[in-house]
Amino acid sequence: MISHHIIIVLAGDKKADEEVAIVNASSSWIDDRFDFDPEECNVANGKWVFNHSIKPLYSDISCPYIDRQFSCVKNGRNDSDYHHWEWQPEDCTLPRFNPELALRKLQGKRLLFVGDSLQRNQWESFVCLVEWVIPYKQKSIRLGRVHSVFKAKEYNATIEFYWAPYLVESNSDIDIIGDTKKRIIKVDAIAERAKNWTGVDILVFNTYVWWMSGVRIKTLWGSFANGQEGYEEFDTPIAYKLALKSWANWIDSTINPNKTRVLFTTMSPTHTRSQDWGNMEGVKCFNETRPVRKKKHWGSGSDKRIMSVVAKVVKKMKVPVTFINITQISEYRIDGHSSVYTETGGKLLTEEERADPQNADCIHWCLPGVPDTWNQILLAML
Repeated sequence: MISHHIIIVLAGDKKADEEVAIVNASSSWIDDRFDFDPEECNVANGKWVFNHSIKPLYSDISCPYIDRQFSCVKNGRNDSDYHHWEWQPEDCTLPRFNPELALRKLQGKRLLFVGDSLQRNQWESFVCLVEWVIPYKQKSIRLGRVHSVFKAKEYNATIEFYWAPYLVESNSDIDIIGDTKKRIIKVDAIAERAKNWTGVDILVFNTYVWWMSGVRIKTLWGSFANGQEGYEEFDTPIAYKLALKSWANWIDSTINPNKTRVLFTTMSPTHTRSQDWGNMEGVKCFNETRPVRKKKHWGSGSDKRIMSVVAKVVKKMKVPVTFINITQISEYRIDGHSSVYTETGGKLLTEEERADPQNADCIHWCLPGVPDTWNQILLAML
């Protein structure tokens, strides 16, 4: 336990008295969620408010667990306004992320994020939001190609990530095939992956961006033994639905809802068409430094067909699944992506490559950044 105490109160903030961000760690944290009822509150309905007095709880220098892909400041990003936007739902107060409270909620538990690199983005954000309050000797991390585990020893808690970009199996998720036309997805095969997801207290799933390759999806049932032969090609929503049904059946047949909480992070929007937000001269999200202000902005990087598949499949499930509804709130944040402050093929972009807007990564997010708000919502729901 940390014995010293720091108190930060936001000056001039009318909620300051109820929003003590950091208090004596040995006394109990103030649980200020009396305003927040996830059943009552539509988190997605709200706006980003600029608040210079908010500082991220960590930086990509202070937190040692951030992939270079998301380390924008370290990689040369100089503007910092994107760190100071706060999501404010219209009909409730979203409590600030409180690391002590998070760790207490996870005491004796396993939290496992399962999905693609956006889910890894969210996992790293969660680890960085809590790790700084844990003494050095009380924490450890094991990074694996598929399964990574952060341990908070004092709390007997783990925060884990499992790489499964389609949730179901494919010929490309372990040894990645760059040519999307050669990827084949085995939509009925999940058991081999899923056996690693049992005995977990809180499961958080996502799957989206790998489906959006723009090509019809080669889909297979049964065995991979006949190689490339027995596949059929489907439009994305149909293949996605088949895979998600395999996931839903596994959840319903395996998970005891009294022991395990299941959550699903909705689509993380991509921002690859600047025309979507009225920047006719722009290229992708290159050089964007402010969120979109237009209410209910929805770009071409979020596929409503996929959204409706998820909603329909989950509605029929026996085990309750809670949505972490990030799509609309993230749609506004064209300024939050890694953009050119990233790496490709394991190498940081050079000055020259950074000047080329075509190199901008408008899929992943800088850390600290937008995924911290996803975790703020997740914590409020736990």
